[in-house]
Amino acid sequence: MVAALDKLDKMKKGLFGNDEIKQMMDQMPGGFFVYQADQEERIIYANKAMRRILGCDTFEEFQELTGGTFCGLVHPEDLDEVEKSIQEQIAHSQYDLDYVEYRIIRKDGQVRWIEDYGHFIRSDTMGDVFYVFAGDATEKRMALQERQERLIYEKEQKEEELQRQTREYNKKLNFINQEQLRRLEVIEGLSISYESILYVNLETDKILPYRMGSRAERQFEGKLQPRPFGWFSVDYVKTWVCPEDQAMVVQAIDPVYMQQKLADSKSYYVNFRVLKDGEQQYLQLRIAGVGDERPVSRIVLGCRRVDEEVRHEMEQRKVFEDALNHARLANVTKNTFLANMSHDMRTPLNAINGFTALAKTHIDHPEILSEYLDGIETAGTQLLHLINDVLEISRIESGTMQAEDIPCSLRDIVENVQETVGIGAGKKGIRFSVDLSGLTHADVYSDSQKLRQILFCLTNNGVKFTDGGGWVRLTVTEEKDPASNHAVYRFIVEDNGKGISQELQECIFEPFERGGASMTGEVQGTGLGLTIVKSFVEMMSGDLDLYSVPGEGSRFTVTLRLRIQSSQAMEPEALLQALNKAMGSRKLLLVDDNQINLEIETELLEEAGFRVETAENGQEAVSKLQAAPDRYGLVLMDIQMPIMNGYEAARAIRNMDDPACSGIPIIALSANAFEEDRYQSRESGMNAHMAKPADIPKLMELMGQVLRVGEDLEP
Repeated sequence: MVAALDKLDKMKKGLFGNDEIKQMMDQMPGGFFVYQADQEERIIYANKAMRRILGCDTFEEFQELTGGTFCGLVHPEDLDEVEKSIQEQIAHSQYDLDYVEYRIIRKDGQVRWIEDYGHFIRSDTMGDVFYVFAGDATEKRMALQERQERLIYEKEQKEEELQRQTREYNKKLNFINQEQLRRLEVIEGLSISYESILYVNLETDKILPYRMGSRAERQFEGKLQPRPFGWFSVDYVKTWVCPEDQAMVVQAIDPVYMQQKLADSKSYYVNFRVLKDGEQQYLQLRIAGVGDERPVSRIVLGCRRVDEEVRHEMEQRKVFEDALNHARLANVTKNTFLANMSHDMRTPLNAINGFTALAKTHIDHPEILSEYLDGIETAGTQLLHLINDVLEISRIESGTMQAEDIPCSLRDIVENVQETVGIGAGKKGIRFSVDLSGLTHADVYSDSQKLRQILFCLTNNGVKFTDGGGWVRLTVTEEKDPASNHAVYRFIVEDNGKGISQELQECIFEPFERGGASMTGEVQGTGLGLTIVKSFVEMMSGDLDLYSVPGEGSRFTVTLRLRIQSSQAMEPEALLQALNKAMGSRKLLLVDDNQINLEIETELLEEAGFRVETAENGQEAVSKLQAAPDRYGLVLMDIQMPIMNGYEAARAIRNMDDPACSGIPIIALSANAFEEDRYQSRESGMNAHMAKPADIPKLMELMGQVLRVGEDLEP
């Protein structure tokens, strides 16, 4: 045992002898750990993110919780399957990351799902080890499970409807076969349903009528007399049957064909169209064999009107075909999406893996190391965009998303997009320009987050589909409504890239469309960007137009009617003075359970000129307010906290008897950034909601609105 621990200690020193490497791994946003590839599977290292996933503050707590082994980390019910999956994946490929999902039990008893991307390596210093990138996949798994359950439910509903329609169709068809189409033994009973009943003897080439309809009377001259069957069949088809159906009917009553068909079945039929007095009618010709001789030589032909039956059958067939095509299309769309996502997620993951390996070999070369870290950052950003798109479209389809109407600056939004997209455009050698000369009133009320995403997607697509040496331009124009404080804004994104064919323009806004580049590796992404853009524009009561010529370029125009702010925002220094005046000697109460967040946010706020006091959960914040109600002028409240979360704390504060406490302004400062999160914040009694990480200038503007400082700041 001692020898094994000494060996483990040497491996740790060999792996983490360099403090910079260990520090870098500890700062990684995702979980990472290394364990021995032997029977004991002892864990050599786990970074801070991995320890946080299990609710441990120190590596010693992590070791105590897991027993210091990989098998102690995995939920007992999942261990055998996880070990088997890892071994199978290693056996199939020594270069790819193996991927497994399993449950873990946190220190606080919570059971969470983990995504495990691992790889087996053999090292002279460490021996055989696995290194693993891990992340908490509980929410994603639950969302995927809900989506799968919804898809299964929808599929079952469609299948039940299809089965019901099929049963109804079969029931009617059986009714026709059983009640109206008897063999010749019951021909008299059936004759009432047929306008013409004819007996054919193929040996003598004769046809004799038992009953004649208006059409058959011509061939038999109104008499029950035999006629040559060969002559009758040609004359009847030529006289009555629509030209489009003549070949079909001729084949159906061909003597050789009839004998072949009746050798395997007792009867068959053909539906065809005739014209009478300019009206198109549907007739059914039923052909049935008489007797047991083979080949059949005695045949009965029955002809009747089937207009209603045929129309109903056609309707039922169309319903069936539509349902089948819809199911096939849904399956193809799902498979295409999964294939695209699998490819596009593995690409950045492989890049992260490769750059990490390269970075380890160039620790002593800062310039090279910096390039590899930039590559890791780029791949991580790409992966985040993919995940965000999927989550965004899921929320749009759920119907929970709504557009906001809050103060924002169109100039700031456009400049932010220019800064972000301009980097990628510069790398491709594309000239990306912005024209704001037609913008007069930049400060408006709108949903800045959605508008930023709309413009980012359109301009980024322009860069994607434009070759080096080309150009992409974003132009903003404004048409002021003189009768109101609104204006019509047009955001025009143009490029001289590849353009979009007319056929593709019909479906370019459908989910998972990627301009014909799917699965070619030419364009990365889920194919959801333009779908999200269209949904956002409609959500904001706007219009989206597309004009494109293949080989020349494309132009997307977003038109929005926005309310103009009454005046410009205060300058930062004036705003800070106004805030300090409004706060007086009172402090900001910063509430957050994360010590790192508390330290960073406290330092940023104090550097901005505020006096800050902290609380680590909602209960502590409530207690501090009750003890000293005049000590604080504003609360910055996190949402997800132990003991008492932010929503509960806000409600408790609003229900206090002391007006100095119950009326204190509260701003939610949380990583929960969706509209429903903002709604919950307002419902719990908070004055405003801001997403982390905190942007201090924007936070000051929000504080100014809440505290109503300055005449030109509107809450």
